[in-house]
Amino acid sequence: MVSSYANSTENPKAEILKSEAIKDIIAPIVVNFSSRRPNRIVPEILKPDISALGVEILAAFSPVGSMSHYDEDKRSVRYNILSGTSMSCPHVSGLSAYLKSCHPDWSPASIKSAILTTAKPMKKSFSFNLVGEFEYGSGHVNPLQADDPGLVYDISKEDYLEMLCNLGLNASNVKLISGENYTCPATSHRDLVKNLNYPSLEAKVEALKPFKLMFNRTVTNVGFANSIYKVSVLPNSKVNITVEPDILSFKSLNEKKSFVFTIFGGEIPNQNVISSSLVWSDGTHNVRSSIIVMV
Repeated sequence: MVSSYANSTENPKAEILKSEAIKDIIAPIVVNFSSRRPNRIVPEILKPDISALGVEILAAFSPVGSMSHYDEDKRSVRYNILSGTSMSCPHVSGLSAYLKSCHPDWSPASIKSAILTTAKPMKKSFSFNLVGEFEYGSGHVNPLQADDPGLVYDISKEDYLEMLCNLGLNASNVKLISGENYTCPATSHRDLVKNLNYPSLEAKVEALKPFKLMFNRTVTNVGFANSIYKVSVLPNSKVNITVEPDILSFKSLNEKKSFVFTIFGGEIPNQNVISSSLVWSDGTHNVRSSIIVMV
């Protein structure tokens, strides 16, 4: 259209208008085609992890590909407007690389924790009858805050191998994944999977039966050397939640502190999902973890 106009007159004219910011009170929100639902294989690990920009993104494009994805379209472009997880993933991948450059000593799990615990809570979409966390995970990625998370939930290679044992994998299966011999602890048990030091807390319980869930977590101080964190929990009328201790005092960087998070519940009907969140705060940093109980 623009080309046709330019060729239709000897003196084509165009005007560049000042950009205007338009506030969308709904945004950000998860697009309809994004994957949803809980983690069917390991319900104790919340999926998805995080939400990031992925709709109508200007991205590099192969000049041998069809810009419209139709074989008969022979146009060749170096850039295209694309949508999907293939667009949101590079945002988070780039952020991960940036955090690694700023904090070379951080492990992959620490980087992931920083991204998840500093994410912004999002609004639930209107198209699906699901709890919001099954759409956006921990929330919308917040790069500036992720560089200074305050606390991180670190996970070692051995922690992951122990989780595989708790899932019920035998030594041979664990070796297929790890590439090395590993002896599962004698105490391995399915109930211990939820103790993987993940920056979210999730579990599945039986319907119409009282339950008590205990999660063990350890945080590492990467904020201020001398700091005191106090816990707050978003209440949910269907469960009682306690955290012990409810105050964590740090004297140095990289110091570790552990806490136990307990959820008590009554006879909850089937197909229910209970959501809440836990926040450790020192007044500057707010370290947020999503909480999900599936029935």
